[in-house]
Amino acid sequence: MTSVPIVASISRVVPVPYAEIVASISSKSAGPGARANIDEYTETTSHAIETVGGARRGKAIIILNPADPPMIMRDTVLALVDDPGGVRRDEIVASITAMVGDVSSYVPGYRLKQQVQFAEIPADSPVHTLTDGAHATHQVTVFLEVEGAAHYLPAYAGNLDIMTSAAVRAGEELAR
Repeated sequence: MTSVPIVASISRVVPVPYAEIVASISSKSAGPGARANIDEYTETTSHAIETVGGARRGKAIIILNPADPPMIMRDTVLALVDDPGGVRRDEIVASITAMVGDVSSYVPGYRLKQQVQFAEIPADSPVHTLTDGAHATHQVTVFLEVEGAAHYLPAYAGNLDIMTSAAVRAGEELAR
């Protein structure tokens, strides 16, 4: 789960009434098992956005991109946050940057694709339908890229590399 740590890093700083992620992966890196379980992926990732990421509501979308040559995995994280006046932007960016550093320590191809973006939500905006009525003042958007190490799998298979790397990391932590 590439994006859940980013949602968690934001929710450490400010309340996150709603977060959604869009994962775009090469269709060549999605085998028959992954294709058969897309519904399960979206449901479990949505749940993880809430329970692990700390968002009040979560949504996950996956796109299998047939581009040739195959594209590197990209994820977009959109979080609606409650930060009146936008005074905690620097803290949010610092938390996201620290999380990217943590994850990239065991997934070397995990990185921010560009700077974190902030947009103020107008008072008359209809985002309350997404937040179940909770207050949201800003939209935070984070663009990630995960390039595989290309040891065995191709570099465009970052979605597989991150799972393998996370499993190795979890096993090492359990062994300690």
